[in-house]
Amino acid sequence: MFAEPETAAPAMTAVLTAVLTEGPLSRVGLARRLGLSPAAVTKAARPLIDRGYLEELAPTERTGPGAGRPASPLSIRPDREFFLGVKITADELIGVICDLGARVRVAAHRQLPDRQVGTVLTELRDLTDDLLGGHDDYRARTRRLGLAVSGDVDRAGGLVRYSPFLHWHDVPLRELAERATGLTVMVENDVKALTTAEHWFGEGVGAESFALVTVGTGIGCGLVVNGRLVAGVHGVAGEIGHIGVDAGGPACHCGGRGCVEAIAGADAIVERARQRSGRPQLTFDDAVALARGGDRRTGAVFAEAGDAIGCGIAAVANLVGPALIVVSGEGLAAYDLFEPHIRAGFERQAFGAAAACPLTIRPLPFEEWARGAATVAIQAFVTS
Repeated sequence: MFAEPETAAPAMTAVLTAVLTEGPLSRVGLARRLGLSPAAVTKAARPLIDRGYLEELAPTERTGPGAGRPASPLSIRPDREFFLGVKITADELIGVICDLGARVRVAAHRQLPDRQVGTVLTELRDLTDDLLGGHDDYRARTRRLGLAVSGDVDRAGGLVRYSPFLHWHDVPLRELAERATGLTVMVENDVKALTTAEHWFGEGVGAESFALVTVGTGIGCGLVVNGRLVAGVHGVAGEIGHIGVDAGGPACHCGGRGCVEAIAGADAIVERARQRSGRPQLTFDDAVALARGGDRRTGAVFAEAGDAIGCGIAAVANLVGPALIVVSGEGLAAYDLFEPHIRAGFERQAFGAAAACPLTIRPLPFEEWARGAATVAIQAFVTS
């Protein structure tokens, strides 16, 4: 991020990250939080203040025995830098501009006429121009773009190895997107991007371990363990959508059978509801309406889906033991049909004390997924 001696850079990164995610914080609080001396904190903070990334707030009064002079907490200057984030779906691009504190300033949607890589890049370039074109500060202070894509993503290499909903294989997206936009690009799996946003700015702030489970077109999971996002050696850690929960269940696009996603993904629910209702044109919304109206066959489809999700969540609790599990995703629009079955499946399969792990329901619109992509860019900027 900055051209500083190697001994100073880690402390600067630690101070900036702590103030960004948990601030405002005093120097004494930072020293205690980071295990640094107050002098080391002051030395690390000074260039960040000089370059406009941190600012000192008005002193806060200290009271009590032995109180020293008032403390001046350090806070982020959010307008110092802006970041673009784009969530790529099968149908559209959702883009946001976020400030350094990950607050969404502008959002825009752009429909995709098709899923071809060239088409997506053209639309991405135009969306970027639209978002940055309306404000001189955005254009001047935006250097990084985060892209969130479903599937198997190699973040380090910027490669989309496989995206089932886009039908992409081995797409060097970072390289192509940098050419198209002129920005520094980070590419991340969409669930991991959303998890990063929750870790730095949402439910997971301050948590050493938590899991984010997403319910929708796919069933995803992001994991934070010991304060770090877990990617695994191959970059696919947390894929609970491809845990097998029914050996005799339906085939999955991954090649397996009886995967959580093959039972509980939105497309799987629609297909099973069509078969059981005898209505080949049934949509997901139609299935929801039928189930809420008391149709037992369609209701059973959602019950089976909820049970499969609950089993997948229990596997996470059993294997990782997170302090908190957050359930989100566009599928939560039908959460009333899933909930009792998710909880029943979870409680049945969770081992011992793992069943006490709290489940938090957090509906998030697609703009939050784009914010997750922007957060990946923020994180890369802060820690690079």
